Amino acid sequence: MAYRHQPVLLAEVLEQLRTTSRSIVVDCTLGGAGHAEAILSQLPPSGILIGIDQDVAAISEAEVRTARFGQQITIVRDNFRNLERILTDAGVEEVDGVLFDLGVSSAQLDAAERGFSYWHDSRLDMRMNPQAKLSAIDVVNTYSCERIAQVLREYGEERWASRIAEFICRSREQAPIETTAQLAQIVRDAIPASARRSGPHPARRTFQALRIEVNDELNAIATTLPIAVQRLAKGGRIVVISYHSLEDRIVKQAFTRLAQGCICPPKVPQCQCGRTPQLKILTRRPIRPTAAEIANNPRARSAKLRAAERV
Repeated sequence: MAYRHQPVLLAEVLEQLRTTSRSIVVDCTLGGAGHAEAILSQLPPSGILIGIDQDVAAISEAEVRTARFGQQITIVRDNFRNLERILTDAGVEEVDGVLFDLGVSSAQLDAAERGFSYWHDSRLDMRMNPQAKLSAIDVVNTYSCERIAQVLREYGEERWASRIAEFICRSREQAPIETTAQLAQIVRDAIPASARRSGPHPARRTFQALRIEVNDELNAIATTLPIAVQRLAKGGRIVVISYHSLEDRIVKQAFTRLAQGCICPPKVPQCQCGRTPQLKILTRRPIRPTAAEIANNPRARSAKLRAAERV
């Protein structure tokens, strides 16, 4: 299947990044290069973009899509949590823009063989890096019931976490759980009928939680955001698009913390901590997609964009 990528909030990303002739921009989630292609189109020949992705299929598409930009783009196959090393290896000290477009891409969801979606029956997988060791099959078949419930509760905010975990463990005693259809049916059976009559697919939260666990997504975001800010030049901007409350909360809290100045108690006459703000928050409220964009790309519905500037 061809790797198709429709960039979300594209105009808003370009506006917030505010590239210049000397800009060095890092796209930490390159995907099919939808955002990257547009960013490169705005850069003059002196500007460059470093694109990072761990998905081989995404990189292949990105290479084709950005081939005309030649040496202006460098593509690195890696996890963005290694941003510090990636920039050091590239000989880059400071950058002028950083973009994160978090979560799973439409192309990954639509590729049945990747095992991300409950809409396609395929082998459970959910690895963004196909060479990673841990897959969703490992989680549902080897984790303890207590740990599965914790994953579903923390990463899926699933109210039926314990019951779903119980059904998973009971099912795997009979035979290994190996396909998305098997897991989706187990979740459906676990959730009471009254709770399934309305709302999204009953397995949505479970699949989200397993994907986050398999790819260690939230830890990667939390540890990389401060590094990205440290590498921003003065006036440089960081833009993050998130798709669910857990991601957005991490981004919001990180920006708030990095925009905070002195944290000394109010009664202290003179600052002792020496803390100064690293960021100026540009989006007090997250930017959401327009109704027109959602109509054109329904998967953009939950997107939230936050941006900040290095001070």
